[in-house]
Amino acid sequence: MKKALYKTVYHFFPYFNNWLRQIKDPRNKKSITYPLPLMIWTALLLFMLKLGSRRQINFQFNTVEILKNIFFLADEDLERIAHHDTLSYLASHINTNELSNLRTKMIRRLIRMKALERYKLKGYYLVAIDATDHMKFRYPHCDWCLKMERSGNIIYYHPVLEAKLILQNGIALSIETEFIENQGEDVDIQDCELRAFYRLTERLKKNFPQLKICLLLDALYSNVKVFDICKRSTWKYIITFKKGAMPATYQEYECLKDAAEDSRKLYQREEVIQNYAWVNDIEYSHHLLNALECKETKKNKEKRFVWITNFRIDKDNVESLANQGGRLRWQIEEHFNIQKNGGYNLEHPYSKHIVGSKNFYLLLQIAHILNQLMEKGNLLAETVKKLFGSIRNFSRSLLEDLRTSVFDPKDIESIRLAAFQIRLHSP
Repeated sequence: MKKALYKTVYHFFPYFNNWLRQIKDPRNKKSITYPLPLMIWTALLLFMLKLGSRRQINFQFNTVEILKNIFFLADEDLERIAHHDTLSYLASHINTNELSNLRTKMIRRLIRMKALERYKLKGYYLVAIDATDHMKFRYPHCDWCLKMERSGNIIYYHPVLEAKLILQNGIALSIETEFIENQGEDVDIQDCELRAFYRLTERLKKNFPQLKICLLLDALYSNVKVFDICKRSTWKYIITFKKGAMPATYQEYECLKDAAEDSRKLYQREEVIQNYAWVNDIEYSHHLLNALECKETKKNKEKRFVWITNFRIDKDNVESLANQGGRLRWQIEEHFNIQKNGGYNLEHPYSKHIVGSKNFYLLLQIAHILNQLMEKGNLLAETVKKLFGSIRNFSRSLLEDLRTSVFDPKDIESIRLAAFQIRLHSP
């Protein structure tokens, strides 16, 4: 198991430890006991091994073998690992941009090596953007908390807006994050998902200026400003189309759809029947929108999906725009659920310090990237299914392997000398 971990990191991110050494360390250089790469690796393994809380570092990272393995991964030479409170202190002081930049380097590397190339839609990388809850409190946590009333009680909470690179094989890689927070305790208007979206997309364009992106969004984002951002950035979009969000435009689509008899397609696969309808060039402000509808019947149950997009729709691309585009937006919600209930414990307050909580969130996202590449790579994907039954069981087995045996120098030497490929499994 640990051999697959090293091989995955070495293959996809051969300069990973060099990137860690480039992170600006906020600590006093004269009093540093634990090098920053070692601290970052400790935090990443906290999430990769799904320990659930910082305190587990002291209980699980307590064998000679696992200490040697962590030191090897971090390329450091020490005799003991930092206390979890020391890790929390570092997380509370490091600039969040440093960890965000580390993640950007990882995604750029995956794109440059064309590891994600075959998962594009019509030449565009799919990026789903959605918000999720991060932390909630019954008391004022900090000056940046959002507040809402529920059943007569005030809830203080910290949501986060996340952008994930979506692949058709079930992988969702964090590419950008925007924390939704107030700029002080007494504000007239609270921060919200849409304002966070405008900040996030500006940074996404800055970090990936040439990347051909197709945004997968829910109906909240069906507005002129979002369309303007996509046009200015030369991005595509596929957005859930709901009557309540754009009532007049939705009504126009319904009327035009009934008249456009040539814009129909029937697709059948085994027990699934899909009826498609679409309308191009619906005027909305200074934009032309294209609407796509899919009615799916499976085992006598019918579902209906409708999207708006700036892809021009025809008989040749309608099915891929729906099945390999719009319908994949659910993957970001699925991965939020994995991060909350699949061992990562996303909603756990790994730090009550506002900066620390953000940095632990970013470290969780980076760890999730590494885990997905390992779990979906051809080194282990079938093994995980056959021998462990679930990803969580695999993480437990990896922890046990790290705790009970050390990396074999011969294995490491063979990995570094031999040419090899890791392919991500297809859906």
